[in-house]
Amino acid sequence: MRFAYFDKLSRTRQRIYLRSDAIESLGLPPGIELGGVVARIAAGLRAEERTAVQAGCQALISALARGYHVPPVRVRVLARRPADGYGELHGLYEPEDAGETARITVWMRTAQKKQVVAFKTFLRTLIHELCHHLDYELFALEETFHTEGFYKRESSLAGALLEQFGAQASPPGP
Repeated sequence: MRFAYFDKLSRTRQRIYLRSDAIESLGLPPGIELGGVVARIAAGLRAEERTAVQAGCQALISALARGYHVPPVRVRVLARRPADGYGELHGLYEPEDAGETARITVWMRTAQKKQVVAFKTFLRTLIHELCHHLDYELFALEETFHTEGFYKRESSLAGALLEQFGAQASPPGP
C-alpha cells in the first residue's frame, strides 16, 4: 500500500520510497542480547529519572549501531515534548551533518499533561528514530520516508527488543 503523498513525489523520490517500502523486517543483529538494557530504560521511566533513561537509551542505540555496523548516533532524552497547533513531537532524528554525529532526540513527558510517556510508546519512538538512521546508513537510501515497509521494520525491531525484555523479566522455565 502506498501512502497518499506518494503521487506527489518526483520519479526519483518514488523509486526511493518503493525501495524503502520493499524492506519489511529488521531483526536484531546476530548474537545481541539487549533485554537488560531495555529493562534499564523501563526502570528509569518508572522512577522518572531522565538521566537514567538517557543512559539506557544511549546504551541501546550504541549497541544496535555497532551490531548493524553503522556509524554511531548520539541520543538526547529531554523532559517534555514540544507542541504546537498540530500536536506533540514524539521524537526527532537529525542525520550526520558536516562531521557532526547523527542525533536522536526523544522526550519522556507528554506536552499537555506532563505525564511520563508509556514505556512501550517511548521505546517504539526511540526505535522509530533509529530506523531513520538505518535507512541512510544500513540500507543506503538517499531519503528516509514513512512507508508501510518503514513501519513494519520499526515494529519488527521493537517487537524483538520487547521479546528480549519479556524473556529477561520472566523467570526461566523448568
